[in-house]
Amino acid sequence: MKNIKQYFHDIFFSDNKDDYDFILGDTTNSVVIDSSTSYDNSNKTLNLNNESLQDTSKDTVFQAIDVNLEYVKVRFNSMISSDVKIREFTLNARNKQYNAFLVYIDGMIDQDIMNNYILKPLMLKNSANSFDGNQNRVLAEVKTNNITVKKIKKFDIIEYISNCLLPQNAVEKLSKFDDIIDGINSGNCALFIDTLDIAFDIEVKGFKQRGLDTPNNETVIRGAQVGFTENLRTNTSLLRRYINNENLVVESINVGKLSKTSCAICYLKNVANSDLVAEVRYRVSNLAIDYLISSGQLEQLIQDDDNSSLPQLISTERPDKTANLLFDGRVAIIVNGSPYVLVVPAIFSDFLSSPEDYNLKHQYANFLRILRVVAITFALLLPGIYMAIANFHQEIIPTELLYTIISARETVPFPILFEILIMELSFELIREASIRVPSPVGQTIGIVGALILGQAAVDASIVSPILIIIVSFTGICSFSIPDFSLSFHFRIMRFVYILLGSLAGFVGIAAGICVHLSILSNLKSFGVNYLGKSIFNTNKSGNGIVLSPAYRREDRSDFLKSKRPKLQDTISMKWKY
Repeated sequence: MKNIKQYFHDIFFSDNKDDYDFILGDTTNSVVIDSSTSYDNSNKTLNLNNESLQDTSKDTVFQAIDVNLEYVKVRFNSMISSDVKIREFTLNARNKQYNAFLVYIDGMIDQDIMNNYILKPLMLKNSANSFDGNQNRVLAEVKTNNITVKKIKKFDIIEYISNCLLPQNAVEKLSKFDDIIDGINSGNCALFIDTLDIAFDIEVKGFKQRGLDTPNNETVIRGAQVGFTENLRTNTSLLRRYINNENLVVESINVGKLSKTSCAICYLKNVANSDLVAEVRYRVSNLAIDYLISSGQLEQLIQDDDNSSLPQLISTERPDKTANLLFDGRVAIIVNGSPYVLVVPAIFSDFLSSPEDYNLKHQYANFLRILRVVAITFALLLPGIYMAIANFHQEIIPTELLYTIISARETVPFPILFEILIMELSFELIREASIRVPSPVGQTIGIVGALILGQAAVDASIVSPILIIIVSFTGICSFSIPDFSLSFHFRIMRFVYILLGSLAGFVGIAAGICVHLSILSNLKSFGVNYLGKSIFNTNKSGNGIVLSPAYRREDRSDFLKSKRPKLQDTISMKWKY
């Protein structure tokens, strides 16, 4: 036995003493930064030990530029990070020279703005920075009774640089290093000048970003053909274009201790309920997480019920749909880096509607909505009903059809439950595979899976032809659900109803529907009932399952308790009446 162990040890293990074993040990007490430099902030001396860099919220800019330079190099790991650039130069101001340096991240700034509108005015001598004398700044000049009264302000180097030497539209004076570094990480540059205990945060963003494009997952025939992008400011500007009102408020909140992801809470100040806005602000602001990348992560962190698979927030990539919901009195949440915007609160009927419904006549829209309700019913219950009929209620099938089903299943050796589970799982696998593979191959997988495998399964007597029809029709019905998250919920619940139908027939399905509806009725979205009377209100609200005519949509949704309940006058078509 010992010889066998030694044999495998000689094959798989090396005794080379030059190699070392990499061990992930306890890093709680490990030193983050190894620096021998010491400086006390209270006495303007640098102290870059481990404790000071774990909590940097109180670190402020020093007057000594060498200390600021060392601090920035340590915080940004400039000896390792190749994209962090530090440009040291001599600044000219009123024929005096100051040591200065710029910090920025390569690839996130506009080089033309940096060279022509920051470095050139600061470094090169010109009429703005090279005049001689001790002239003060004239703030105001008033002539009264032939006497000129001037309001003079003494020369201030900080205001002089900000107002005369930096021709930028967005310049901030910051004193805390955390705020300065946040600006650099977002695409700005920071200017440090010797003898000054502040730094200038200058906006020079110029990173590449995706342009405006057609929404991929919420396509419409008659409607706007532009969607949100991954840039926060582009998305807020899209909302501004649609809403065109000064009451649109865009509040900025950073989420994530490490990522500090920029988020925006948007609402109409004179429409949205103040309690709703406060609740959204409270939930987004109180997230103790390290990072936030997408709106999908945020949706899971702020929803009311974590155990429910039902979507509780509206997720959309269409600015026109978001603008409609904001006018209704809801609140939108935009996450930088994500093209999907979250809108709260949400009710069940929101996920049955398409953005195109409001652009069509109410007769067309209602026909499509009824069609979606029928499709949802079949997508959820059809396989379970087939199981219940085949196992318990054969008497409700016409005799000729029953003989056809029985004859088709004579050669199938498996029970109906096993047969339908195989087909449903195969259909879900085909759907998932067609999404994950490259798009040119996705259509091929769908054709191969649907036609060749389905026909081969029937010819091999693994499944019956009637089951192929049921599974295919169920899949088509599930594709007609406008919201992806709601479609996912029904895909999961379909297997539950299959098991209930196989165990107790129609009684099991009826019990499942009762439990399902009770869960829906108890669910809330930001304090609003998921199923409420307003979803059946077709008189004055345009937010029900059945859409009322445009001239009858007089009120906003009553569950929002908005500041402006009336959406339009009782007689809106004044040209007619």
